[in-house]
Amino acid sequence: MANDPLDRVRAALKNPPGASSDFDLNPETVLPEGRRLRPAGVLVPILLDASGPRVILTKRSSALKHHPGQIAFPGGKQDPGDADVIAAALREAHEEIGLDPASVEVMGTMSMHETVTGFSVTPVIGYVTHPFTPTPELGEVDEVFDVPLAYLTQRSNYRVEARYWRGSLRRYYTVPFGPYYIWGATARILRGIAEVADQP
Repeated sequence: MANDPLDRVRAALKNPPGASSDFDLNPETVLPEGRRLRPAGVLVPILLDASGPRVILTKRSSALKHHPGQIAFPGGKQDPGDADVIAAALREAHEEIGLDPASVEVMGTMSMHETVTGFSVTPVIGYVTHPFTPTPELGEVDEVFDVPLAYLTQRSNYRVEARYWRGSLRRYYTVPFGPYYIWGATARILRGIAEVADQP
């Protein structure tokens, strides 16, 4: 239809950026040859409201052992029972935030992202077709919130920061929004979408 608010997302899916990694801004990092990455899928859920498209994100529980309190997409590693990484992303989104897979229209996938924790993450873009009230999984998700897609696809909202990690200075993307500090793999995946969606 004319003026489809998801046109830029559809265009990005037709011309996705290349594969990315947590090491993109650290070219001096030498990754081991023959490393084996574990497949995972994350859902980039997009809902429409009166203000336009919005992307659903989660704030991980501060009690978690890994990445406590960080902003993330719903998703996780592919289990033996998952048909593929898309199924893994939908299953995890159902478990983490109560999003029924039947309410998600899978629009497509973006290129793989390699994480410092050894995962090959496939971002799955999904349009939430029905009204949705999040139900955060106790013990894993502290909060579910959403951010305007227009904000996340504007490259000028991203900046590069750095901190020491395992004795080395590591640079990474951030895209802060209000009280939420979005950084690391989540910000890098969103930056990849912005690279192809932020066009005149």
